[in-house]
Amino acid sequence: MKALNIIAQIILIVGGVNWGLVGLFQFDLVAGIFGGPDSVGARIVYIIVGLAAIYGLYLLKPVSQGTGERTESIHAGPRPR
Repeated sequence: MKALNIIAQIILIVGGVNWGLVGLFQFDLVAGIFGGPDSVGARIVYIIVGLAAIYGLYLLKPVSQGTGERTESIHAGPRPR
């Protein structure tokens, strides 16, 4: 599972850099590599980046304070005193 997390993070970084280039210079690197934004290759890359983003949302589970462990829910109930 750790390998999948690293791969998803790398894909998200590539997507973020691409969008940064689009915002700063109006240059879509993915479209430039694959021959346009409507090419099959570019669309596949866009889909993969989108799937990595959805997986990244899954990884954002809340972490309980102090233990560093993921919690099952934000509303886990009252804390003991």
